[in-house]
Amino acid sequence: MSGHGFPKQLRLLTAGDYRYVFDHAAFKVHGKGLMALACPNGLDHPRLGLVISKKNVRRAVDRNRLKRFARESIRLQQRSLPAVDIVLLARRGANELDRATLHRQFFGMWRRLERDVRKSMTS
Repeated sequence: MSGHGFPKQLRLLTAGDYRYVFDHAAFKVHGKGLMALACPNGLDHPRLGLVISKKNVRRAVDRNRLKRFARESIRLQQRSLPAVDIVLLARRGANELDRATLHRQFFGMWRRLERDVRKSMTS
């Protein structure tokens, strides 16, 4: 892949893709108001799926903001992330995080995920 875009191949698109990650999640990474489940995907790049429910983040503007930040974060980190399918879940209070905190949360979560995947590959 070239550039830093966010093409369809970086997204989980079908319900089956999401179901597979929920059923076979080998890695779980927590952040403040966020949780990421991941499993190896057999491709050469990561894929991202978002689950940001109205129950946990009431306002549409807040849900869309979280989605934008998550996509941007993956877009920038796609080169360093391992080949896994990631489902990002928003929990209560995720909408109260400011821009800088969200950036730190995502960066830390992706770094922990990369470390956990690397550790499982060597074990």
